[in-house]
Amino acid sequence: MDWRKMPPLTALRAFAVTAREGGFSAAARRLNVTHAAVAQQVRALEGELGAPLVWREGRALRLTPEGERLAAALGDGFTMIQGAIEALRAQGGQRPLTVTLPPAFASEWLMPRLAKFWKKHPEIALSLLPEPRTIDLREAGANLGIRFGTGRWAGVISEFLTAAPQIVVAAPELLHGRKKLSLREMAVMPWVREGDWPEQMQLLESIGLKPAAMKFIDFPNEELALAAAREGIGLHLETESLIEEDLKIGWLVKIHELADDKMGYYVVRPPGPLSPAARIFIDWLKAEA
Repeated sequence: MDWRKMPPLTALRAFAVTAREGGFSAAARRLNVTHAAVAQQVRALEGELGAPLVWREGRALRLTPEGERLAAALGDGFTMIQGAIEALRAQGGQRPLTVTLPPAFASEWLMPRLAKFWKKHPEIALSLLPEPRTIDLREAGANLGIRFGTGRWAGVISEFLTAAPQIVVAAPELLHGRKKLSLREMAVMPWVREGDWPEQMQLLESIGLKPAAMKFIDFPNEELALAAAREGIGLHLETESLIEEDLKIGWLVKIHELADDKMGYYVVRPPGPLSPAARIFIDWLKAEA
């Protein structure tokens, strides 16, 4: 289709409603504009097409043969458009709210709280996409994402969710009753780390450790590394909010806290309007954080 040859949509709509309603005044009321605005649009359309579309017969407005053909085509076209839009809106209301998020955040923070959300909002279906990498929301078909970092990512709108202080933890049996370790003691003990978080080495350096000289046991993801730490295999660097229950129960002991207040969890979304379901979910996340 050559859109350059198409008349303005506002003029086509004004004529279609005029033809259906039988006059400029009735069309103006339907479109919530003035009588003069509708008449001007229709006259402009006649001028662009080079053919009369309406004529007056007394106080009534009639369609010319050209006007009748165009009105019939526009009626079919606008009806098809309206049907497609209504179908999309209905489909959008049935689709689950899709959220990407780090796997550990999903398992350790969100899942223990999710029953509360569904009890309060049973009408909102959620589809969770655990993914350790930062992925494009539109390519993933996601409405929202939860990301760990400083809140600065290109192409998305970020809303702060919760601070994420990093702490060094260990199982009690690894510490033999100790509650704190010096940097020298931490440097000579085994560590467990996940391979999908390269920034952890920079964080360890920030507290005075030298990762190149330390012994690490590597695991492919955060969940396995955390499980290994619980088993006493080594020290572990973790986000405190993800292991609150471990610390409370005593499965893990906090032995050091990193003073880095720039890092946190953020809710991200593509630019544009936000659905009511997405807004409800974001507000609930913030209330729980």
